[in-house]
Amino acid sequence: MKQPTKKNVKSPKKTADDQVELFETIYPLLSAAFDEVKEFSKKKQDELLNSKKVKIINRLLDNAKEVLKNEPTVAFLDMLDEEDLPSNSDAVLTMSQYMSAMRKFRIDHYHIDSWDLEDGDWD
Repeated sequence: MKQPTKKNVKSPKKTADDQVELFETIYPLLSAAFDEVKEFSKKKQDELLNSKKVKIINRLLDNAKEVLKNEPTVAFLDMLDEEDLPSNSDAVLTMSQYMSAMRKFRIDHYHIDSWDLEDGDWD
């Protein structure tokens, strides 16, 4: 079987350790909050979130944006409006975009460490 060469081997994107650590902290919290808001939305999709929930969610979204700061998806991510409180369904839409961007971050940046980028071969 022919060994891959540097020309046809796609190297994984580099990510700062602090971004990875923040991802690992934020993702489960954001996922749990997203699940809760989805449940609220199933019951009363047009009901407004209260300001405390919006602040909690925005704190998570702000940290997620920090993780995603170098990703092309960050341009499409908005915070929840704390002045004009969003409905449950609006919050679900906004949070689902963050969840998708975070999943893409994981796909793009989590890889097997045994890949040797110098010679394009497995250790």
